[in-house]
Amino acid sequence: MNNNQRIVNILVVGVGGQGVMTASEVLCETAISQGYDAKKTEMAGMAQRGGVVSSHVRFGPKVLSPEIACGEADILVAFEAAEAMRWCHYLRPDGVAMVNRLHLEPPIVTLGLFPYPPHPVDEIRKQGIRVHDFDGSAIALELGDKRLVNTVMMGAISEDLPFAPEMLKQHIVERFRIRKPALAELNAQAFDRGRAATR
Repeated sequence: MNNNQRIVNILVVGVGGQGVMTASEVLCETAISQGYDAKKTEMAGMAQRGGVVSSHVRFGPKVLSPEIACGEADILVAFEAAEAMRWCHYLRPDGVAMVNRLHLEPPIVTLGLFPYPPHPVDEIRKQGIRVHDFDGSAIALELGDKRLVNTVMMGAISEDLPFAPEMLKQHIVERFRIRKPALAELNAQAFDRGRAATR
């Protein structure tokens, strides 16, 4: 995305505890630091119990509404495969879905109300959507903490943003240096691993 005059729309989805809201906060804060106007909105359903979580992030010269209309998302960042399938209709025809292959059954599946789709990523591709899928959760676990998946996913989308990947990485690392210094270097590694996974 090279046109800094248009609104960039990013939809971040997953389940409770994966860091969806933290990821959207980091995206907004980084965009603002690069001179953009930015807004976000969040929806969490039983997030603490593994329920679905979604966040709309929009930034550009001037953003009037935080909500992304169906068919207008540039990037879908999915921390969980079935959630990617559930939200992929929000993408533009030339948009990209960045999908963590992890399968986590939400409460509506474990309660027997809905079946879990057997091959969510394949279903997305059948719709002609450009998909980059990889095992972000495995990368996070290799680094020692499954919560690193949100930083892995931020690294994965960093090449598709209108500012340099290093700007997003720097913002994430500095955030941890202030709040949890011991995790700063680990998150730098997670970002690099996510970025490498989609090249």
